[in-house]
Amino acid sequence: MSRVPPTVEAHVERPGPAEFRDPFVRKEMAKAAVWLGMALLIVGVVVLSQPLLLIIGGAIFAVFLDGGIRLLGRFLPIARGWRLLLVLLLGFGFLGWVIWFAGTTIGAQFETLREVVTAQFNRLMDFAGGLGILPQGRPTNIGTELLGSVGRLTSAVGSAIGAVTSGIAMIVIGIFLAAEPRIYDRGIAWMLPLKARAGFYRIAAHVGFTLRRLLFGRLVGMLFEGIFTWIMLSIGGVPMAALLGLVTGVLAFIPNIGAITSGVLMVAVGFSAGPHQGVYAIFVYFFVQNIDGYLVVPYIARRTVDLPPALVLAMQLLMGALFGILGVLFADPILATLKVALVDLSNRHADSEREGPAVVGGAGATVAAAAAPAPSAAPASAASARRPRGRSSSRAPRT
Repeated sequence: MSRVPPTVEAHVERPGPAEFRDPFVRKEMAKAAVWLGMALLIVGVVVLSQPLLLIIGGAIFAVFLDGGIRLLGRFLPIARGWRLLLVLLLGFGFLGWVIWFAGTTIGAQFETLREVVTAQFNRLMDFAGGLGILPQGRPTNIGTELLGSVGRLTSAVGSAIGAVTSGIAMIVIGIFLAAEPRIYDRGIAWMLPLKARAGFYRIAAHVGFTLRRLLFGRLVGMLFEGIFTWIMLSIGGVPMAALLGLVTGVLAFIPNIGAITSGVLMVAVGFSAGPHQGVYAIFVYFFVQNIDGYLVVPYIARRTVDLPPALVLAMQLLMGALFGILGVLFADPILATLKVALVDLSNRHADSEREGPAVVGGAGATVAAAAAPAPSAAPASAASARRPRGRSSSRAPRT
């Protein structure tokens, strides 16, 4: 007697959505987690942009302090904490003297400067209206729009209390980071895989070295522009020379945009005293900017980052539109950090792939690759941070 086949197919249990050991489910969950993480990261950057910029500002201030600590360490063989205290006393002492000098000596000139700039602006708008470039009655509206755009740019900082609070927060963060940088380096490296920690230490050392030289060159450029502008304007008899020198030195921290703003103020004040003083102010502006841009800063920084000016200006405009005045202030260090990290990663990738630098020829665009791998572009301080792969207890670079 033949066996009758079953009319109902036998049930076979298969992995369901809750079975995470299934390779297909795990693969799909990994894809979903990546997309969800990217979305949360974008939302977090937008929502938490101001706190993130304050943290970045604190890190940049810590680089300033670390540079002073290392400089004092060459002459004073004392503990790092005492050197940090000396740097803070010297820095804040100088800042307090500048504020006292500005408040007691040239404080009354601020109102005069505002009136002079307003009068010169209205005169320029009247001249443009007389030529038919602008319709009559338009200068007031243009002035209102300009002031409104400045207000939108500075809305990131908020009120005076918010600005002071933000500044104090950045200073405190910078002091903590500069006091014990190894703790934070090791804490960030602890969250990375073992094989990626040596690369993190190397890039962190390279970025720190680059930013120290970049910011030191910026500080020297600020002092040079402020003092030299003051002396040159005083010789030419331009009014408010000390105030213009102070404003020029402070605005020199913002490359390109700061120089343009200080130049407009300088020329406006010069022409308020007469045509000869105005022409002399234009000469002083170009003379100071050329010496600072082509002699002082390149000599000190030694072409540390070699950022194209157009790229820096574009980064400042983008950061200013996204994050306000804080974005403009920190655009240059952020761009320098990104470039150093990308160059370092590119060099390491070329070394691992055994690829040399490509040389592009003339009209034929012939590409030739060197046989030997390209040497690392990291400085000595960055090279010393290289650690054996797989060891997380290696010593951090000396500070």
